[in-house]
Amino acid sequence: MTRWLSAAALVLTVLLFMPAGAEAQTATTGGSSSSETSSSSTTSGAKTYSEPEVVSAAKDLFGETTEGLAKVIEKVFADMGEPSAYIAGSEYSGAIVVGLRYGEGMLNKAGGGQSKVFWQGPSLGFDLGGNASKVFVLVYNLDSPDQIYRRIPGVEGSYYFFAGVGVNYQSDGDLTLAPIRTGVGLRSGVNIGYLHYGREFSWFPF
Repeated sequence: MTRWLSAAALVLTVLLFMPAGAEAQTATTGGSSSSETSSSSTTSGAKTYSEPEVVSAAKDLFGETTEGLAKVIEKVFADMGEPSAYIAGSEYSGAIVVGLRYGEGMLNKAGGGQSKVFWQGPSLGFDLGGNASKVFVLVYNLDSPDQIYRRIPGVEGSYYFFAGVGVNYQSDGDLTLAPIRTGVGLRSGVNIGYLHYGREFSWFPF
């Protein structure tokens, strides 16, 4: 009799505690799944380009990845972090103290979306020469492609040059752009100016 009572008590104890243990285990598993889903959502919803992605895109434009190009991109990432968009294009420029620059390219937004963009503008400074080149522009703080269509001044003293590749910063206090050019020479000297980015090409540089 005592043996049967002991067995019944054991079974009752197991029945009472099993659901609670199973429920706790389910809650823990569910919490882990929720955390993983949240992390995945954050990763997939990223609105910036990583450094390897930028290097790959720049390589596609310029045809190869030189030491100078990699170093300049590394410098921009160290200064500014990951960009929200980039422009891959080409431009023509010339200067005898007062210079002009015209270009066009495709704006690529992180997370998807492309739009055509043109730019033109004057510069003033220790400039002499002319060139036609490809240009790769990193764009920061861009929430909508329409934000790029504005006049953005150059940042004085921001020019950085390494092994035939140069970059300078442009900023209007909201957007910041970092145009990267290869094969640079005298034309990319110290200058102050701006570039006007628009939806259509214009000969008028101002």
